[in-house]
Amino acid sequence: MPRRKSPEAPLTPLELEIMSVLWETGPANVQTVQSHIKGRELAYTTVQTMLNVLDRKGKVKRRLKDRAFVYRPVLSRQKAVTQAVGDMLDRFFGGSADSLVLNLVETRHLTPEKLAQIQKLLESPREEQHGND
Repeated sequence: MPRRKSPEAPLTPLELEIMSVLWETGPANVQTVQSHIKGRELAYTTVQTMLNVLDRKGKVKRRLKDRAFVYRPVLSRQKAVTQAVGDMLDRFFGGSADSLVLNLVETRHLTPEKLAQIQKLLESPREEQHGND
């Protein structure tokens, strides 16, 4: 039995490329999306199929304009990042953000300068906290 994807499943690499174009250009037709994809050439029908998949998944909306569909992103870049990070945390780190950060430190992806910047962020009071006093 095939595995069903959750509605919150992260974007595939090709879906992400297409969404990136829409985030940058705003609403666009297939031809515009195809012309803005960098690093590889995709057939018009491939881009059209992927946009239709994204529409079925609720990541984009389409409307007919002058005999061509125009697609606009429904999923924000921030929401896509949140979903991808959450998926990575679950799959690789058992949902533990601590383990992710420790891995980044151990593999030297987080420099002492970046760690100091993170510490500063953690120590600064959040505006939301003050608004509820």
